[in-house]
Amino acid sequence: MTSAPQSADRPGQAGVRMLRPLRAALLVLVVVLVLVSAPRWSTVGWCALLAVAALPGLAIPPGAGGRLGLLSRLGRIAEVVVVGLSTAALHTGYGATLPYLLVPVRSAAIAGIGEALALVGLGALTTFAASAATGRLAGRDFVLASVLWLLVASAAALAGRRMYADAGRTEPQPYAAATRLLTQLRTVARQLPGGTLDLGGIAAGLLDEVTAAAPSDRAAVLGRSGGGRLVVLTQRGPDRTDWETSLSADTPIAEAWLSQQPHLTSTSLARSITGHPVSALVVPLVAGVRSIGLLVVESDRTGAYPPETVARVRGLVSTAALRLEAALLFDEVRALATTEERQRLAREIHDGVAQELVMVGYGIDNAVAELTDVAGAEQAVGELNTLRAEVTRVITELRLSLFELRTDVDPSGGLATALADYARTVAASSGMRVHLSLDTSTARLPATVETELLRIGQEAITNARKHARAENLWVTCEIDPPYARIEVADDGQGMPEGPSEGSYGLTIMAERARRIRAELGIKPREPSGTTITAVLAARPRRGSVSAAEGADDSTATDSA
Repeated sequence: MTSAPQSADRPGQAGVRMLRPLRAALLVLVVVLVLVSAPRWSTVGWCALLAVAALPGLAIPPGAGGRLGLLSRLGRIAEVVVVGLSTAALHTGYGATLPYLLVPVRSAAIAGIGEALALVGLGALTTFAASAATGRLAGRDFVLASVLWLLVASAAALAGRRMYADAGRTEPQPYAAATRLLTQLRTVARQLPGGTLDLGGIAAGLLDEVTAAAPSDRAAVLGRSGGGRLVVLTQRGPDRTDWETSLSADTPIAEAWLSQQPHLTSTSLARSITGHPVSALVVPLVAGVRSIGLLVVESDRTGAYPPETVARVRGLVSTAALRLEAALLFDEVRALATTEERQRLAREIHDGVAQELVMVGYGIDNAVAELTDVAGAEQAVGELNTLRAEVTRVITELRLSLFELRTDVDPSGGLATALADYARTVAASSGMRVHLSLDTSTARLPATVETELLRIGQEAITNARKHARAENLWVTCEIDPPYARIEVADDGQGMPEGPSEGSYGLTIMAERARRIRAELGIKPREPSGTTITAVLAARPRRGSVSAAEGADDSTATDSA
């Protein structure tokens, strides 16, 4: 993960770091100018006195506190006093030491503008008082030069304070902004009905409002996704419709998405409806300046959407767009946090307890090898071999758990591929024979829905492996968005009555199903075993959708 820019990279922090080099450089410059202008022993004495006064500022980091901070403050006062006195005492033209005032004044600006301006006042008092005592105050040019440098020092104090105030904000700004936004999101989420931002519920509610306000034979809400395609969030109609979802083609879908304006067409946006004109209305869902989805509503009657109907539908969409955007963002944040936590847990298990168990196994192997030649150690060797077998079993369980934590839906592969890969891996390690039935269309479910269905399937497969003592595992995956069905069946000993080791997994599956508005079913399988099914939306009627177009239908049987 790329870290946020550190506060030390900001201009104010860079200025703080440069104070000591600036002090040293200006000290050398002033000393050289003074010695060149007035090469006398008294000049050397004043230069040495200024160097001594500058020592605390050169040795102590800017902004230090405690005794070091007090010593640094006294050093700045001494520098200002020496500059003022030397300006009056040395006959070097128009105050060759006055430019050095910039350094202590700029350093004092870290503590506050009051201290910096107080040093400017002290410099003015010392310079003019000492000049009056030596008679130099009568010189008009000397007074003008002194006033000019004092004004420059005041301006440096104001500019320095503003810069250092920005540098003092040590909290990285991106993280501060993220913290505020996440806090607000949590507060809003807790105040919403149901305590969550339900993407499917918001989309379904929008369709209910639109179909009540405008004539429709088919309607759908499409949401943004990757790969230049949209995903069907929900739809209405007597038949399951295979909607056009590509944004790369020259279609009303793509035009409405890019223009962010409603689009009317007489050509159906359903791939399975051809040959007769219809009324189709596409209204973009825009949150701020971003398109986040599309509402598609169709009627088999031409001229079904006059301007007043379009305006009414557009008003309904505009009020729902922000809610839908909030739900999409909430899902993305939750998915990112979940993925990050799963990866963290996988790393900790792999680098911690898994490695330690491997070392325990090696230790048992060494003990068995040493006891083989010892008389009467047969019982100990047998117990160690039993212990070694148990350690091997636990290591296998950990490796499967790591694989489960790291398995996710590949954007290019899809849910069916991820579930099939997981089932094959589990079968290879457990000795079960897995039977795969995959029936998927080219359209995709929303990423968060695919992830939740994958986790339900993984948990069902894990329960069969751990608790069912099955020989065969049947995994079925049917996807025809927004419909999806995941079924995992085994020929094991069935579900026990009452609480069991697998009951917690069943609770987790039920929670995941509720999160995506799916139905979870658990029933005995005849003659033996258990069937777990998760169904999203209603089953499409046969022949209602061109599901076979581009479908990836496959049945496979693997033996491990």
